[in-house]
Amino acid sequence: MAAVGTRKPAGRMLLRAGAAAGLLALAACGASTGSTGAAPGMDPMGGAQAQAAAANPDLDPGTSLGSRTAPDIRLENQFGQPMSLSQFRGKVVVLAFVDSECTTVCPLTTVSMVQARELLGAAGDQVQLLGVDANPSATTVHDVMAYSQAHAMVNQWDFLTGSLAQLRAVWQAYHIYVQIQAGQIDHTPALYVIDQQGREREIYLTTMAYASVGQEGQVLAQEVARLLPGHPKLARPGSLAYINGLGPASRAALSAVPSGTVTLGPGQPRLVMFFATWLSETSDLRGQLTALNAYAQAARRSGLPPLVAVDEAVSEPSAGAARAYLPQLGQPLDYPVALDTTGRLADGYGVQDQPWFVLTSAAGKVVWSHDGWLAVSALEAAARKA
Repeated sequence: MAAVGTRKPAGRMLLRAGAAAGLLALAACGASTGSTGAAPGMDPMGGAQAQAAAANPDLDPGTSLGSRTAPDIRLENQFGQPMSLSQFRGKVVVLAFVDSECTTVCPLTTVSMVQARELLGAAGDQVQLLGVDANPSATTVHDVMAYSQAHAMVNQWDFLTGSLAQLRAVWQAYHIYVQIQAGQIDHTPALYVIDQQGREREIYLTTMAYASVGQEGQVLAQEVARLLPGHPKLARPGSLAYINGLGPASRAALSAVPSGTVTLGPGQPRLVMFFATWLSETSDLRGQLTALNAYAQAARRSGLPPLVAVDEAVSEPSAGAARAYLPQLGQPLDYPVALDTTGRLADGYGVQDQPWFVLTSAAGKVVWSHDGWLAVSALEAAARKA
């Protein structure tokens, strides 16, 4: 059975391949893909790494922008303070366009930004992280602060917003496609690296792939290191080769919250619900999680596929986010909660948003999926399809 989708509220983002491709075409004019102009004897991605990154379909190795001057930006940050791009001359700026209510790719972008700076160690102090709101219906200072708080970014970056006219001018200057279609926010998931002289050096497009978040952070850190004095070495560099997802046909043992192990895979039908604690910014996460107790109880009574919740830990602001959040619910959950710390499970199950429900058969096949919260009665009806 084909996967089923639903209309998503404004604030969620659906990637438009055409818009992303159009931005890359603009970026690539007169330039080549990948970092250029490295210091003598220094290759930011060694030959094998560069080849692995280029062959990885879930990783954007970057596109050179040829050192053209970055348009200045004058907006307000999450504290309501006036900010400009030009005030950060002397630092390398990592600039991302982020939907302030995004539950799809934007959290992956911001995680990769923070990880990139962490990989630079002490040299990360010479890097400024900036975001520009890309949601035309959520443009207040409160909106950008709410996203920053949900993702533990309040003191990690400056998330800029302004009037819709001001934001549109910035989007146009940076060739960012932003549109609301059928209640869905659709924007180009672009991330720019701007050097100390205010010149655009590289552009990246975040892909909807959870397992490659750390890799994208590493690629970004390597480009930034190329621009910093002394070209600092990265802490804990890893492979940039493609990472396979773990689908329902594969057995996967995940750490459970608060302890133990949850095993997924073939052998019995299951209803798997992917979520992240930062969903509390855009929905009543506590109410939704506790309401699912009714499904778990009905499943036991009626022999329906058991429910397993999977926290998408790779997109969380900290490794212990779920362990800290669940005790605050006020009541225990009647179903297990597991941690996907690598993102491989989300990729293997085809997760494109949070929350995301997947119904699997005993043979390990996806028979139904759903984007967004559902009433227990609707979940029971869907579960009977297994």
